[in-house]
Amino acid sequence: MSATASPGFDLRDPAFLADPYPAFDRLREAAPVWKAPFGRWLLTRYDDCSLLLRDRRFGKDYSDPEALTRRFGPTALEEPAVVELSHMLLMRDPPDHTRLRGLVSKAFTARRIEALRQRVREMAERLIDAVKPAGRMDVIADLAFPLPVMVICELLGVPDEDRERFMKGSVSGGRLLDPAPPARAELDAANLSIQASGAYFEALFEKRRREPADDLITQLVQAEEAGERLTTPELRANVNMLFAAGHETTVNLIGNGLLALLRRPDQWRILRDDPSLIPNGIEEILRFESPVQAVSRVLAEAVDIGGVTLGRKEMVVAALGAGNRDPAVFENAHRLDVTRKDPNPLSFGGGIHFCLGAQLARIEAAEVFGAVLSRLPDLRLAEPERVQWRPSFALRGLTELPVVWG
Repeated sequence: MSATASPGFDLRDPAFLADPYPAFDRLREAAPVWKAPFGRWLLTRYDDCSLLLRDRRFGKDYSDPEALTRRFGPTALEEPAVVELSHMLLMRDPPDHTRLRGLVSKAFTARRIEALRQRVREMAERLIDAVKPAGRMDVIADLAFPLPVMVICELLGVPDEDRERFMKGSVSGGRLLDPAPPARAELDAANLSIQASGAYFEALFEKRRREPADDLITQLVQAEEAGERLTTPELRANVNMLFAAGHETTVNLIGNGLLALLRRPDQWRILRDDPSLIPNGIEEILRFESPVQAVSRVLAEAVDIGGVTLGRKEMVVAALGAGNRDPAVFENAHRLDVTRKDPNPLSFGGGIHFCLGAQLARIEAAEVFGAVLSRLPDLRLAEPERVQWRPSFALRGLTELPVVWG
């Protein structure tokens, strides 16, 4: 098959989203560097995806108004959600990225994150206590969704009395990050969400300027590097980014991981009987069912990949979920093996855009899995055949996961 031929799947097809891996296998075998019908190049081999993540020739173009218009349509520069994205460090190249990441990372330190570990376990235990007498729960609504909200609110310093507003939200599905352009209704929903959260956080910034506290928002408001501070739009955008990235991907990691384990009782038993394997099990889950399935870059110059020339300014998508199951790198790539040595998933990205929240996500997943395995050792799927995935290619997660015990 040529680099531009159709491999027979649609990135928005529910059947594909439910199980994209057979399509990835066909594509990796026949056209590992493939030009999709919507004009993006798709990479499905591990080494090619890793190259995109680490090579500076693959950059971001959110500072380019023309590129935003191509991606989001003629109204792109009038869309609050698109403007917000353009201020996020995740969407910027150096020197803007260097400045923004330097400022944000001063507040998002490894020491601060590790100090949350015990609180994360307490939160997980409390959520399990609330549902344990019922003998059943929806993992997403009762555990995977609320716990990261509680953690990121605590980290940022959202006052206790305001946290309920975030607990009633929902996971967006990440449609603005998908390679295929969002529909008008999806843009409208993203705009409303960004405007509401932006107004809330701007008020909180002002409060923290007047009343500093020991929290991340205070640190961000005060952060300085080479005499520079974050502007209000940058503050708003990057706090929104930390909230969304620190929440949505963790919801998906917990939900995807528990589903994968409950479908494979032998792997569940291995972790239940030897909790010391949980950290390695998390890495294998990240590889096997990555919460981030795809990331996009734009070429600063022409690049040859596997004999295919990709031109300057073309958009290239690394299908991380495909790379994580590349049989050239992983033996029995489609098998979940929590004892696998050095899973080394691509799921947290790489290079200058390696996920700032990787340590936090790992801690949250490890403490939640530890609590569930010890408190609910006989957990099982309530409806094994009923699994509904969110309508997003870039961010893979479940809408619900009913389970029972006892």
